[in-house]
Amino acid sequence: MNIKKIIVLLIGVGILAPSCTKEFADINTNPNNTPNALPQQLLAPALVNTLSTNMVRNRNFNNELMQVTVDVNDSEGKVFRYDFRDSWSDYTWNGWYSQLTNFKDLYKSAADPVNDNSTYRGISLVCQAWIYSLLTDTYGDVPFSESNKSRDEQIYEPKFDNQKDIYQGLFAMLEEANALFKLNKAIVANSDPIYAGNITRWRRFCNSLYLRLLLRVSGKSDVANDVVAKIQQIAGNATEYPVFTSNDDNAVLKWTGVAPYASPFVTAVRDQDFRVPAIGSFFIDRLRDWEDPRLNIPVYGKNGSNRLGIAPASGLFIGVESGYLPGTGVVRNAYFYSMSQTVTVNSVAYPAQSLQLEPLTGMIMNYAELQFILAEASLRGWITNPADVYYKNGVRGGITQWLPNWPNGTAVTTVPTSTEVTNALNAYLTFTGMDWDTGLPLTDLMERLHVQKYYAMFLVDFQQWFEYRRTGHPILHKGLGLRNNGVMPARMKYPIYVQSTNPTSYKKAIAAQGTDLISTQVWWQKP
Repeated sequence: MNIKKIIVLLIGVGILAPSCTKEFADINTNPNNTPNALPQQLLAPALVNTLSTNMVRNRNFNNELMQVTVDVNDSEGKVFRYDFRDSWSDYTWNGWYSQLTNFKDLYKSAADPVNDNSTYRGISLVCQAWIYSLLTDTYGDVPFSESNKSRDEQIYEPKFDNQKDIYQGLFAMLEEANALFKLNKAIVANSDPIYAGNITRWRRFCNSLYLRLLLRVSGKSDVANDVVAKIQQIAGNATEYPVFTSNDDNAVLKWTGVAPYASPFVTAVRDQDFRVPAIGSFFIDRLRDWEDPRLNIPVYGKNGSNRLGIAPASGLFIGVESGYLPGTGVVRNAYFYSMSQTVTVNSVAYPAQSLQLEPLTGMIMNYAELQFILAEASLRGWITNPADVYYKNGVRGGITQWLPNWPNGTAVTTVPTSTEVTNALNAYLTFTGMDWDTGLPLTDLMERLHVQKYYAMFLVDFQQWFEYRRTGHPILHKGLGLRNNGVMPARMKYPIYVQSTNPTSYKKAIAAQGTDLISTQVWWQKP
């Protein structure tokens, strides 16, 4: 085997990709991490490592593009100005493809007659569809049908499939997974850090993810009819295609702080770095003006901190306008507390509530996002249930995933009645001016829907960025210092090393998709 093939083989199985966590280093290098390992040995490490990749780049890439944070700095190469180095592409590409090898090994192990477990196979397919969707929505055309086959089939230069074909493949994966979950084969509960072996909830996640991906390509005329028909089928048949029914179904790996489930915000981000970015005006100003309970300290906070762990600036929640011109003297205002900080209340110092230690940061998909997907499907006339019902469910779900006892305060132990929650929700929407008004034009309703969806998808990998690229909502502030002609980047460029290790497929990909630039739109973005 020549040296070029050796390099590609190492890349294909993820050995060159640095792990985001240290806890599973032994598992990722010892002989058990092979297709011969038991399914229950493979699942948790792959989930932890995938979420670690997602969370690190959500923090310093998605949040900067989508004005959640602003890394206040006048130097070059700042993401919030749509200006980032080509090397940014490597981290997610390596992280995602290396974990695809592990999920594919999970499928093979579970398909072995000795192990024979349909549920683990279904979980593998759902997780593969999830990761491949992140890859194609980030880069466009990517290796799919021939990816991760260097070890078993000696495919060292996999072709780049076009995004349309990739999406058809993802839909097929999710269909198969849904059927496999119906067989209800038990798995080892402690091998599953998402649902502890609850097959019903894995199936609901499978079909909720299916709806996310269907909606993403629903604007393409060449697939729209089939996509809408499938959305109607899933939304109209909860028996055959069960979906999330409440926040209890949220797909989230809840970090415990104990290895191997220590958050990458602790293991991969330094304490002093976590608090560096300022909170963006777009993110914080609305929550402040809405008097949102997630920012409310006296009623819904704890020991002087609000639920989202945001430190005020001189007692006020003030954001920084994103995309500002260098040299304008902008200073950091509100920011996210790090885990070492304290808040003093009545001369007593308490640990600040920090997202570094927050279990919910391991979010993959939630009930609120699903409700906003269904609200948009209704708004567009694809399903008959009223859009306002889904919309209100989404707003409520977005708040109560952080404050389960809302509208009761943290000091109140009684669970609020459904009437109390409904009344509080209606009052909140009226006060904020975000109530559903069927007399508004479609674009105005889409803006309201996607403003709320933006907050529901806070911390969820790149979903805010993907949805903005799909819809143009919510309408972001356009600073004078933006690069890329002031246009939101449409993709990441391919990693530089791909050009040398897989030159033939790379050249075919850019010939089909367009120049390898951040401004080149992917298939589902193009008119």
